[in-house]
Amino acid sequence: MSIDAQANLRTLRDVLRYATTRFNEARLSFGHGQADAFDEAAFIIMRTLQLPLERLDTFLDAYLTHAEINTLLQMIDRRVKQRIPAAYLLRESWLQGYRFYVDERVIIPRSFIGELLKEGLEPWVKDPSAVTHVLDLCTGSGCLAIMAADLFPNAQVDAVDISKEALAVARINVDEYGFSDRIALIESDLFGALPAKRYDLIISNPPYVTAPSMARLPREYQHEPRMALDGGEDGLDLVRRLMRQARGYLKRSGLLVVEVGDGRPQTEAAFRDIPLTWLTTSAGDDMVFLARQEELP
Repeated sequence: MSIDAQANLRTLRDVLRYATTRFNEARLSFGHGQADAFDEAAFIIMRTLQLPLERLDTFLDAYLTHAEINTLLQMIDRRVKQRIPAAYLLRESWLQGYRFYVDERVIIPRSFIGELLKEGLEPWVKDPSAVTHVLDLCTGSGCLAIMAADLFPNAQVDAVDISKEALAVARINVDEYGFSDRIALIESDLFGALPAKRYDLIISNPPYVTAPSMARLPREYQHEPRMALDGGEDGLDLVRRLMRQARGYLKRSGLLVVEVGDGRPQTEAAFRDIPLTWLTTSAGDDMVFLARQEELP
């Protein structure tokens, strides 16, 4: 952290410009909620100062105290030198307007299933109030389970993860949203520890990064738990297991919704006998598929 930087920064606008330049010069990798250096800088600055993200323009010309500038410069320095994603620096991540606590025990929320849940999974779910049982496999921080509980008001949600550490983070978020009576956190390897039960909806954002892609991950992604990313050679290790077992846990005409990243070609090759429906998200039609109970093996 340079003394010149401390001496020449006065306003929030000054720090935003400085951080954006530092991030671009360092060729940081993004994708954990922010798209580029400017968005990352704005997120770190506004949330470090406990200011609302959507009010950036209001505060651009606000003068900062010396203590605030020093704190921000330390955050910017850590982001550049240690390549720690902003969400871990701040212990905070946002998905579809929902705020979640995160740390290095869980993957940073960024699921495209969140977009679909925000829309109530229309038109496949006709009546959100009729959904009474939801299962979230590989829940991580609990983000999708919490969204499901919020958007399906009569649903009991089982949120499953193999990681005790991840479930401890999910507990923080479930309690923060006041859903401890509607979301059960279950330590299980997929369906392994679940009781005999059937669900209206099963959602899953499992590990799906292929082995070649794991070997090329930027340093930012190496801060995340490897088990939350690594999907095996073709990215489908857990998806294959999930598809073999899901039918027995779904009600008649129940829905299975699974995210596979850019793995549509491999997925269609692996499950060519199952009529998969690819759902439209902001990233296109290749990221998330849906299958009905009666269509599963």
